[in-house]
Amino acid sequence: MTDSEQRLRRACSLDLPQALAVVSEAVWWVTMVDATMVRYHVAAYDRALAVLDPAARRVMEGTFGGLRFVRNQMGFHADPADFILAQDCTGTGGRPVAAWTWNQVAAPMPGPAGSGGNAWEMSRYRDYRAHLAGHRIGDTIGDTASFLSCVFTAAQPAGQAATIAATGTGAR
Repeated sequence: MTDSEQRLRRACSLDLPQALAVVSEAVWWVTMVDATMVRYHVAAYDRALAVLDPAARRVMEGTFGGLRFVRNQMGFHADPADFILAQDCTGTGGRPVAAWTWNQVAAPMPGPAGSGGNAWEMSRYRDYRAHLAGHRIGDTIGDTASFLSCVFTAAQPAGQAATIAATGTGAR
């Protein structure tokens, strides 16, 4: 996860398909690590959320919800390019991919009536609109990756957590 975040931060002289691949990889890793931490380290995850003030907690939870929406929609229901407000990063005045912003996207088409997934997906869509759209891609990925690194460290036994912090190894 941290490797894909670093690739996102370094990416600049890429064409759009390459940039979309870097963003897609970062979204995938952050959401998969999040799901793993929630499932297998729920106490550490809850402690990490509890440290945040209520507003920051809502932002973090909403950002993860928005990233889940992106992961679920990107490439299957929507073109990955729809999610990204791309900017030319070639030349001296260019902006790295991490400085690009999440684009406004239309609400997903409703599924079959009574499927139960419609409300869930609309909740994730609202999270996307509130916490990702208009925000820098690198900031949203960086904030969530940083939070998950804290959860990972907190989930380790005391001695192992100190070793992880000293060596810089961890959730990759």
